[in-house]
Amino acid sequence: MKIATKAVIVLAGLALAACSNPDKYANGSGVNDPGGVYGDGGVSMGDINDPNSPAYFSARVGDKILFAVDQSTLGAEARTVLAGQAQWLGSHPAYNAIIEGHADEQGTREYNLALGARRANAVQEYLVSQGVAGSRLRTVSYGKERPLEVCSTEDCYSKNRRAVTVISLGAGS
Repeated sequence: MKIATKAVIVLAGLALAACSNPDKYANGSGVNDPGGVYGDGGVSMGDINDPNSPAYFSARVGDKILFAVDQSTLGAEARTVLAGQAQWLGSHPAYNAIIEGHADEQGTREYNLALGARRANAVQEYLVSQGVAGSRLRTVSYGKERPLEVCSTEDCYSKNRRAVTVISLGAGS
């Protein structure tokens, strides 16, 4: 019986190891699309110095805006970054974007999912008001599930209260 138990444990361990996917969030496309919303669009992040690349968008235009505690209101700095995003998206119609809403670890899971959704929607509404077609934008809320920083200080919390615009090739490309 001891051998059978050991064999079952070894087989279960092997089965679990076979299910693990170390490349789970890197879909091979080079695009930060952790949920796989846009699939493998075959997009490379490109060169940070190439104004037509998603890498340039992330690093130079800015793909992230921050929010105050329990807020989904866009501040002046956020609107400046979003105006740049809208301009970039307007001149690169082959790209779509998913807007991820995030929250810090304070509060319940449900509250933070709703807050993340409000933040993502605020960004989407602003981009649409700047001329980006709503059909090119999607939103998702991760609430407090995907923190950039993990600790219990205001410095960490402030980095996690954010919306991130993730670029991918559109379906028609």
